[in-house]
Amino acid sequence: MSVSRFIKNPLLLQQSRAICTSATVCQGGNSWLNKLLSRQISPVEASKESHSRILSDKEVIYALHTHNVRPDSQQKYLENYKKTVQLIESKKELGCDLVASWTVQVGDLDQCVHLWRYTGGFEKIDLAEQELKNDNDFNNLVKEQGSLLRARHLQYLLAFSYWPVSEPREGHNIYEMRSYRLKPGNMVEWGNNWARAINFRKTNNECYAGFFSQIGRLYNVHHIWCYNSYQQRKETREYAWSQPGWDTCVQYTVPLIQDMHCRILIPTEFSPTQ
Repeated sequence: MSVSRFIKNPLLLQQSRAICTSATVCQGGNSWLNKLLSRQISPVEASKESHSRILSDKEVIYALHTHNVRPDSQQKYLENYKKTVQLIESKKELGCDLVASWTVQVGDLDQCVHLWRYTGGFEKIDLAEQELKNDNDFNNLVKEQGSLLRARHLQYLLAFSYWPVSEPREGHNIYEMRSYRLKPGNMVEWGNNWARAINFRKTNNECYAGFFSQIGRLYNVHHIWCYNSYQQRKETREYAWSQPGWDTCVQYTVPLIQDMHCRILIPTEFSPTQ
């Protein structure tokens, strides 16, 4: 893409500036921007296996519940959900446990996000659904919850095999959930690139979890990072950009994305991870 094309098309010029200021200084023929603009998405070899088999080696299913709460009902909703968690976790036979529970501080406000883990695959999800639909206490909590919400969404996810296993964190942390909607057909290439890219982000133990969708909104990826503060987030991200090779990983993944957004999450008082 020539410079003259940028001049004739102000929108392209504006986009190039936006990309440049969010990453590295755009100077010289080997700049990150020039690499990105000349990027050709390489073909992925045909496979007889689903991408879930290729990218995940765990028989563990995660459920991501996203609830949009009425602005005047946040506290009542959290009290309701805490009781719901206690009820579900009292039924040990379900093989289901809460991994994390957050409220959104930056991004989609008046929203809560809950991450559950089912050990035993979809068989455990079938068992849990059958058991809970016959539980009157659970159904009453869900009914009350419905009156406190504006909308809700559920995704079933698998964890990327190259991400560290999510473990509970202590202290006072903020979490960043970066969600990507990929172009269909690019999940394996995304995984191949991030299997290398993740090595640039392990230095400060900020990696919390990485998932891709199985049921719900498809070709969705969620990366969750843990920081002590906004300042630590800034310093950590700047450090990654200073490492040779990080810009190349970003260069190869950006063309795979249709859209993306991030949210800053704060743990609820009953969240196992803090």
